[in-house]
Amino acid sequence: MSPPTNAELFARSCAVIPGGVNSSIRAFRAVGGTPYVVERAEGPYVWDVEGTRYIDLVQSYGAVILGHAHPAITAAVAAAAARGTSYGAPTPGELALAEAIRDRVPSCQRVRLMNSGTEATSTAVRLARGVTGRDRIVIFHGNFHGATDALLAAGGSGVATLGLPGTAGVPAAAVAHTVVVPYNRVPPPDVIDESVAAVFVEPVAANMGVVAPADGFLAGLRAACDRAGALLVFDEVITGFRLGPAGAQGRYGVTPDLTTFGKVIGGGLPIGAVGGRAEIMETLSPLGPVFHAGTLAGNPLATAAGRAALDLLDEAAYATLARRAARLAGGLSAACAAGGLAARFPVVGTLVGMYLGDGPPPTDFATAKSTDEAAYARWFHALLAEGVALAPGAYEALFVGLAHTDEVIDDLVDRARRAAERAAA
Repeated sequence: MSPPTNAELFARSCAVIPGGVNSSIRAFRAVGGTPYVVERAEGPYVWDVEGTRYIDLVQSYGAVILGHAHPAITAAVAAAAARGTSYGAPTPGELALAEAIRDRVPSCQRVRLMNSGTEATSTAVRLARGVTGRDRIVIFHGNFHGATDALLAAGGSGVATLGLPGTAGVPAAAVAHTVVVPYNRVPPPDVIDESVAAVFVEPVAANMGVVAPADGFLAGLRAACDRAGALLVFDEVITGFRLGPAGAQGRYGVTPDLTTFGKVIGGGLPIGAVGGRAEIMETLSPLGPVFHAGTLAGNPLATAAGRAALDLLDEAAYATLARRAARLAGGLSAACAAGGLAARFPVVGTLVGMYLGDGPPPTDFATAKSTDEAAYARWFHALLAEGVALAPGAYEALFVGLAHTDEVIDDLVDRARRAAERAAA
C-alpha cells in the first residue's frame, strides 16, 4: 500500500479540523493550492509525507532558530520528558529560564511564563490596565499581537481612529478602547494622553514583511508614554532573542515598561512570557490584584528547550545569523533581478523581509500593502517546485537560522533564480 499523499491527508484533515489546519495561514488560501504536510524536519530542511525535501525559511514562523531537531534541543526535551511532562507545581527549569531572560534583558526584572505569545500580549493588556487604572490601548496599523480581542483591531480612515473589530466574533465593545495609529509616526499628545494605559508596538514590524523603526520613533514613543504616564509595551515575540541577546530594545537602546516574548524562548515548543519592572510585574496575582494563571505555564519540556536554545545564542551566533541574513537577502535580490522579477529584500539585523514590486522598502502598513500578492503566489509555488518553502502569505518574514549554512543559502539562491524566471513568465 502506497503512503498517503499531501492532498489525501489534507482532505482527511478538512473532515475533522476546520479548514484542515490549526492555524489559518497554513491552509494556503492566500497563495492557492494544497498545503504540503510535514512528516519530519532536520536542520534547514523539512520533508513532506511524499518524501519531498524543502529548504525551509518558515522555521516554525521564527520559533526555531538553531535548526530543526537540533541535538541540544532534542536532548534537553528528552531528558525533561523522562522526568515527567507536567506537574502543576514550581520547577527548577522555569526558574532557570526566567533567570536567563532576566540576565539578558535588563528591563525584565521579573518574568512570568505562560503558553503562547497571544497569552503574553493578553496578559500584558490586563496588567497595563490594572496597574494604571486606565482603559485605552494604542496600537499601530499592521502590527500583529496575536489573537487577543483587544488587539485584534483594524484602523479606520483617519490618522488615528478608534479600532474596529478586526475579525468576526470580536464585539465592538472589546475594541472600544483601542486606538489604531500609523506605524513609524509618534502619535500626538491628544492620542497618547492621561486616558491611555499602554502603547503596544512591534519595535521592528515583522508581520507586514519586515519594517524597521524610523529614526527616533521608539525613543519618541518612550517620551510620549512618560509624559502621559502610560506604559510602553514592546511585543518582542518575534524579535526577542532573534535580533540579539537583548532583542530589539537592546539593538535600539530604548527601554520598555513591559515586554512580551514567545517563539525563540521555547526552543520550538509552545511558550510565552511577560517581563518588566518589578513594581509592575508584582501587580500580578498572587502578589497583586491582576489575575493570571495557567495549568501548563512554565511547562518543563518547553522551559528545557528554551534554556538549551538561549545557551547556544551567544554574540558569535548572532553575528553569524546577521551575516547569513545579509547573504540571503543579497542572493535573493540578485536571483530575482536575473529572473526578471521585481523584488526587494530589506534586512534588519537577523530578519529578512520581502516585497514584490518596485519602489523603496515600506515604512508603514500602507506602503507594505503595495506588495504584489499575485506575483508572490506565483513565486511561492515556483519556489515550492524548486524545493524551497516560504510562508504561504506575502507579509511574513524569511527566517534564517544557524542551520542555514553558506552552502545551503547558495543552493537556495540558485533555486530561487529559476523560480523567479518561472514566476516572472
